[in-house]
Amino acid sequence: MTIQKFGAGGWTPSRLGSLVGKTFVITGANNGAGYEAARVFLAKGAKVVMLNRNVDKSLAAIDSLKIELGNNADVTFVRMDLAILDSVREAAAKIIEKVSHIDALICNAAIAQVPKQELTVDGFESQLGVNHFGHFLLCGLLFDHIEASKGRIVVVGSNAYKMGLKRIKFEDLNFDKKYTAWDSYAQSKLAQMMFAYELQRRVRAADKDVLVQVCHPGASRTNLLKDTASTFNKMLWAALSRIIAQSAEKGSWPEVMCAAEEQVEYEKLYGPTKRVDTVGPIGECTMDECVLDREMASQLWTLSEQKTSLSWSIQG
Repeated sequence: MTIQKFGAGGWTPSRLGSLVGKTFVITGANNGAGYEAARVFLAKGAKVVMLNRNVDKSLAAIDSLKIELGNNADVTFVRMDLAILDSVREAAAKIIEKVSHIDALICNAAIAQVPKQELTVDGFESQLGVNHFGHFLLCGLLFDHIEASKGRIVVVGSNAYKMGLKRIKFEDLNFDKKYTAWDSYAQSKLAQMMFAYELQRRVRAADKDVLVQVCHPGASRTNLLKDTASTFNKMLWAALSRIIAQSAEKGSWPEVMCAAEEQVEYEKLYGPTKRVDTVGPIGECTMDECVLDREMASQLWTLSEQKTSLSWSIQG
């Protein structure tokens, strides 16, 4: 069951007024939902800072946005590779130095369906490393800057968390014993979402001035599988997406909503609300209990601090 508080048509960017003076930092914004989110913010007068891995694609995305929205569109780029923790640290330092305030950090970037086990340079299974550990470190490093701005952190999850083991495999995080593309991806998205809700709880307990929100894009026609999935899964999704998926633009609306909508609430998941929450009007979606498991989330938080060498001062 889904809960619709924004009417039958759900939430749309038409609810937003001017965003002049606002700054949004988005990971993975050179294509797909991240690009479309940047487009919405820029059209409303905001400033956007992209955190992307690929320089050429980022410059091309900026050119495209300026061609559409005008040369005054305030969009810039900082190179960051979420698979390399030192790259995250360098990017965060540049953001703190160059960006005066952050109204929302949107953790949008992700990799998915990596067919064979791959490890990051820091020794993490690639999807867990990019999707969770990289973003955990980034959020921790930018947290004080975001709080000083009275800003938000938006974590873009996925309903794929329901399709795996529905727990963090602490005894074998990298799936060394039996790797599967689905289970490892599902774990990475579950980790992201559990982290976000744990951060929500710690923010409230510590009375910090940061709003944390969680969303999912549903089934959207993006390039998520383009660089990482097996050839079969790429072909399968290319065929299915024409039938069951919505546009990347609509896939971006949940993260735009969580970054800028006033009427968002605690411990909610926002996303498409039709066809098992894959497409349709944007609103509140139901969650499996595992995503709000406090004991597992606390263990994950401690582990994430250890793995990223980050001592996050906020306490639960």
